[in-house]
Amino acid sequence: MAKTLPPLTWFRSFEAAARRLSSTAAADEIGLTQSAVSQQIRALETRLGVVLFHRHARGLSLTDEGRKLLPQVEAALEMLETAASPYLTEKKERHITVAASISIIEWVIAPALPRFRSQHPETSVRFVSTIWPDEYVASRADIEIRFGSEKQVGKNAVPLQPNRLIPVKAPALVGDLQTLPLIESVGTSDSWASWSEVTGQQVGHPTYFVDSYGLALQLAVAGNGVALVNSIIAAHAFKTGAVQPAFDQPAAASEGYFLSVQRDSAAVSEFADWFSDLVRFQARV
Repeated sequence: MAKTLPPLTWFRSFEAAARRLSSTAAADEIGLTQSAVSQQIRALETRLGVVLFHRHARGLSLTDEGRKLLPQVEAALEMLETAASPYLTEKKERHITVAASISIIEWVIAPALPRFRSQHPETSVRFVSTIWPDEYVASRADIEIRFGSEKQVGKNAVPLQPNRLIPVKAPALVGDLQTLPLIESVGTSDSWASWSEVTGQQVGHPTYFVDSYGLALQLAVAGNGVALVNSIIAAHAFKTGAVQPAFDQPAAASEGYFLSVQRDSAAVSEFADWFSDLVRFQARV
């Protein structure tokens, strides 16, 4: 007797969780409870006889089997969406999806978002948090704010400037680079060691390691030490006085942020232009 296919909702829950790397975020997106999404994913794993996710305390990551399945499920769901789109009445022209790292969303976009809203009240924006290149592929966003080298981010991505590394600390924190704890973001080619080589400033070994510039900046704001962060991420914190330079000399970054527009529409162009202007304006402040 031929086996029946798993229900479509199981695949939908898997795809959303794989894209967001969170069953809670997936549940919010597709209108189910977190427990329902988790149950459907486990049911799909049982039916297929494979483990699709590694479960962590603060989120999910795909297994090799999950990574193999995801593109096929995405293609199938996209085909169904294309087939149904002529019959749907929802107007999507003024709705855009922006994929970016939490660092960009929290430290660059969020503080200025009320200004965009006041200028474009008719546009709704969905933010998708992303880090690694394959997550941008899965996001299917209209606008992608990517991080990496020029080779990694692709030919259609425009570099955002300035692209510099700067040491920052809380104003109340007393000390210098030789005495204060150092905070380093891992996963990039840049480090305190590379900054030291460029500037000629001697520094010790980092005390704290984090996986993003945004988290490094947050630790610095809280007074935990000196963070080496990209100037684009630190601009708003400088403006508000949350941090100050711990050393006057910046260094050029090996990797940086890039803007990539994936869909041609008035709303998409307006957000892309607004964000580009925002980064340029903050660089002058």
